[in-house]
Amino acid sequence: MNNTGEPMPTNNSYDGYGAYDRNRSGVGANRAALFIHTIGDVAAGFLGLWILLYLLEANQGNVFVEFVHGVADALAWWSQDIFTMDSEGVRVFLNYGLPAGLYLLLGHGIAARVRRI
Repeated sequence: MNNTGEPMPTNNSYDGYGAYDRNRSGVGANRAALFIHTIGDVAAGFLGLWILLYLLEANQGNVFVEFVHGVADALAWWSQDIFTMDSEGVRVFLNYGLPAGLYLLLGHGIAARVRRI
């Protein structure tokens, strides 16, 4: 009770489950959307990491650098040599940056559409 003797207002929307008390509809869609979103982010992350390693002139003989380069090549196979610049750094940035951006856009866009199901 408050100072005037009236009972305190209650929030009846909280029943112990909080915001996660749904009818379980859409749980599979949300998980699928999270999976798609994550795959797009990981792909873009590898491509962005390769761009960063290349521009910072990382040791090309290092096992980690070779692994990242191999994964980036596999992800960007379709965009190789779209841009043929004289500057090698700009060429790598554009040829690997384009698929990174597309993977981000497609992953987030498809995930948003799947969440609406």
